[in-house]
Amino acid sequence: MITSRWVWLVIQVTRRIWVRASLFSLLAVVTALTGVIFGPYIPRDLPGRIGADAVDHILGIMAASMLSVTTFSLGTMVAAYAAAANNVTPRASRLISEDTTTQTVLSTFVGSFLFSLVSIVALSTGAYGIRGRVILFGVTLVVITLVVVTLLRWIDHLSHLGHVTETTQKVEEVTAEAIRAYKKHTNRGCHQVTPSTADVHQKPLYANQIGYVRHIDLAAIAKTAKAASTSVFITAQPGCFVDPSMPIAWVALSEGAPDDDAVCRCFTIGETRSFDQDPRFGMTVLAEIASRALSPAMNDVGTAIDVIGRAVRLLALWGEAEAQSADEIIFPDVYMAPIEDDDLFTDIFRPIARDGATAVEVGVRLQKAFLSLSQIHEGRFESSAKRHARLCEDRFRHGLIIDHDKRLISTLAKKLG
Repeated sequence: MITSRWVWLVIQVTRRIWVRASLFSLLAVVTALTGVIFGPYIPRDLPGRIGADAVDHILGIMAASMLSVTTFSLGTMVAAYAAAANNVTPRASRLISEDTTTQTVLSTFVGSFLFSLVSIVALSTGAYGIRGRVILFGVTLVVITLVVVTLLRWIDHLSHLGHVTETTQKVEEVTAEAIRAYKKHTNRGCHQVTPSTADVHQKPLYANQIGYVRHIDLAAIAKTAKAASTSVFITAQPGCFVDPSMPIAWVALSEGAPDDDAVCRCFTIGETRSFDQDPRFGMTVLAEIASRALSPAMNDVGTAIDVIGRAVRLLALWGEAEAQSADEIIFPDVYMAPIEDDDLFTDIFRPIARDGATAVEVGVRLQKAFLSLSQIHEGRFESSAKRHARLCEDRFRHGLIIDHDKRLISTLAKKLG
C-alpha cells in the first residue's frame, strides 16, 4: 500500500488499544445520557408497566462485574503477550497487542463499565426522571446483550490467544499483506535502479537519526523531485538500518535543487522495523520463530517444519503477485532498488538450516521446499533454490552424525540438479 506519511502515522495510532477503548468509552457516556434527552417523549404510564425501577439494581451488578471481567481480560492479554515473547519471538508479540478482537473485547468491557458508572451517577442526581428510566432500561438491555455476545466470543478467542501456531499464523498473514502491497505496483511504482541509471553527478542525502527505516512517503518524494525537475534515487528501503554516516538517497544534480530536509522528512525512522512496507521483516520473524523452536530449550521440530511450509506459501505468493502486477510507473522521478528473490530465501531459510542442521527431519523438509519452489512460476526461483539447497546440504553434512541421514539429504539435493 502506497500511503503518505501522515496516513501511515494515523494507521499506527489507531492500532493502539487506548484509541479503541477511548472511542468505546465516549460512546458509552453518550449512550448513558440518551435517557436525559429522550425521556420527555416517553408516555407517563409506560415506566410502571415495564418495571423500569429495577434499572438501578441491574446497573450496580453490571458495574461490579464489568470491572472484574476487564481486570481479568487485561491480565490474560498481558500473559499472552509474555507467552508470545518467550515462546515465539519478541518481534511477534506486537501482533498480539494489535489484535483487533482483543482490543474490541477489552474496549467493550471498559465501555460497559463506564456506561454503568455514568448511568448510576445520573440516576443518583435525578437527571433521568421517571420517563427517562425507560430509555435507560432499554439501552441497558441492549448493552447486556452486547456483553454476553462479546463474552462468548472472548471465550473462544482465549482458547488460542498467544499460542505458537496462532502467532505464527498472524505473522504469515501480515507478511502476505505486505507482499501484496509491495507487488500491487512493480517496485512500489518506482523505476528500478540499474547500472545504467547510476550517475556520478549526484548529491547524497544522509539520515538525521539512527534506526530502522519504517516508512517512505514516495508520493511526497516524487512531488519534491518533480518541483525541482530532478530525480531521487532511494538507497535505504524500509527495513534498512541507517545512521547519519550513510546516504539514504541520492539526488541528481540539476538546475533546480530540491529541499534536502523535505526529502529526508519523507523517511520515517524508528527503533524497530515495521511489517507494513517491509516484506523481508515478516520473513525474518518467521525464521526467528523456527530458530527459537529448534533451540535445545524448546526442541520443537514440528514448529520449524510448519514455518518452512508457510515460507513456501509466501514465496509462491511473491512470485504470483509479480506475475500479476502492472508495469505502471506511478513515480517517474523516483528510482529504487527492488527486493531480490535471493534476499527472501536468505532471510527465511538460512537461519533454519543453521539451527536445524542436526535434525534430519528439518533437512528433508527444506530440500523438498527447495524442490517445490524451483518448479513453480516457470522456474523463477530455480537459481535461488539450487544455491540454498547446496548450502543446506553442506550444513547438514557437518551437523548430522549418521551417514544414512547425510546420504538422504544429498539425494534430495541432487534432484535439483
